[in-house]
Formats: sequence, C-alpha cells, structure tokens
Amino acid sequence: MKWLILVLAIAANVSANLLIKISITPPRKPPSIAEPMATLSNWPFLLGAGIFGVSLLLYATALARLPLSVVHPILSTTTVAAVALASMLIFREPFHWTTATGIVLVILGVTLITIQVA
Repeated sequence: MKWLILVLAIAANVSANLLIKISITPPRKPPSIAEPMATLSNWPFLLGAGIFGVSLLLYATALARLPLSVVHPILSTTTVAAVALASMLIFREPFHWTTATGIVLVILGVTLITIQVA
C-alpha cells in the first residue's frame, strides 16, 4: 500500500505538470494577477493546481510510511523522467540522447541511494 501511495503521488505530480503546461499553451494565456477572471476560466490551470494539492497530500502520506531519503528521490526522479517523456509525446518537445542518458544515470543513482533503505 505504501508503494501504491507513492505511485499515485508521482502520477498526480506528472499530471499536474502537464496540465499547467496545457494551461499556458496558446490560445490560452498564462495566469495573471492583472486578469484574475481569465485565470479563473482557465480550467487546465485550476485542475493542475488542484492536482498539485492532491500530489502534496499523497507525498505527505507516503512520507508517513517510508523514509524521506527514499520517497523524495524516487518521486523527483520518476517525475522528471515521466514529464520528459510525456512532453516529447504530447507537446512534441525535443528528446535528445543526452536526455535519455541523463534519465538512466539519475535512475541508477537513485536506485543506489535508496536500495538499502527501502
């Protein structure tokens, strides 16, 4: 169950990041204090912000069951990798071999850091 909570936190974090990107992609405008009504009508932004809140609650719940030295590196690394892949697929952003290599190296590093603790 503790690992499922962490997976849900990762999924929520990735989803929120993608929704925030969608919320500023034309024809939508980035949120602005000068135009609060435009921000309130930007449903991807509001949904993304709400999902960030859910992600934070899931993160805190995971921390109650697993060590910080495990939860944070896994959440951060997996989120970075998933956002990089999703941004390539959804937004057609570039994905270079260096990005793939970096993701693999970071995952290996996090595995080495957390393997004895988990």
